[in-house]
Amino acid sequence: MDENDNPISEDDWGAAIAEQEKADAEAAARAASGANVQSGAGLFQEFGKGPQTQTHNDIDFILDIPVQLTVELGRTKIAIKNLLQLAQGSVVELDGLAGEPMDVLVNGCLIAQGEVVVVNDKFGIRLTDIVTPAERIRKLNK
Repeated sequence: MDENDNPISEDDWGAAIAEQEKADAEAAARAASGANVQSGAGLFQEFGKGPQTQTHNDIDFILDIPVQLTVELGRTKIAIKNLLQLAQGSVVELDGLAGEPMDVLVNGCLIAQGEVVVVNDKFGIRLTDIVTPAERIRKLNK
């Protein structure tokens, strides 16, 4: 990795370390002087003094995050000796039945089911059932 690839420079690290050392020294001085903090309110007092930043609950912030979309035809377990015997033209039986809806997963989490379609000589999937957020949560709790 090149130094120019790293957006954080050594000066930034030095400033952050110096700031942390200053905060540690101030905390040690307060502890040594017998200052007793009754609650955590005093710790966060400085946050209210700074300029207010507006937070956005806008989904636009996450729209460009890539996720892994997987369409699963089925699964099977196979012994290593059988795996080593596979050759071109071999057929591996899956637990999914022909005509059964296939699972559509995003980052390993089931979000829908669908059926295979061919469009312009390319395979695709037509979604037939979308899993609701409530159903996803219920499956996680099992």
